[in-house]
Amino acid sequence: MFEDLKKTIDKGLEYAFMNAEKLAQAAKDLANENKLTKEEAKKLYEHLVAKSEEAKKTVETELQQLVKNTLKKMEIPTREDIHKLEERIVNLESAKKVHTKAKPTQKKPAGTKKNVKKPAKPE
Repeated sequence: MFEDLKKTIDKGLEYAFMNAEKLAQAAKDLANENKLTKEEAKKLYEHLVAKSEEAKKTVETELQQLVKNTLKKMEIPTREDIHKLEERIVNLESAKKVHTKAKPTQKKPAGTKKNVKKPAKPE
């Protein structure tokens, strides 16, 4: 009984990741083994395809969440984080330009330069 259950589960997982061609063949084989009518075989195929797509989407969602959590634990920034930083940079740069234009620079009068060497005293 337990072995039959394991085989059924294994087969179900196998079907979940088959492409359409392999699913069609599996449905045909199952239909022949169980002496299903064409209508029943078609319904079986459609059921297998639907369940396969559902399983793929579930695995994809789980995998995406796993990767997202792993990247978060590694403290790797997401694309969203980078876009936010880029926006902040643009805003800061534009604010700096506005601030610089608002305050014209004042020129110092000539002769008030710093770091000018004084002539040496004659001995």
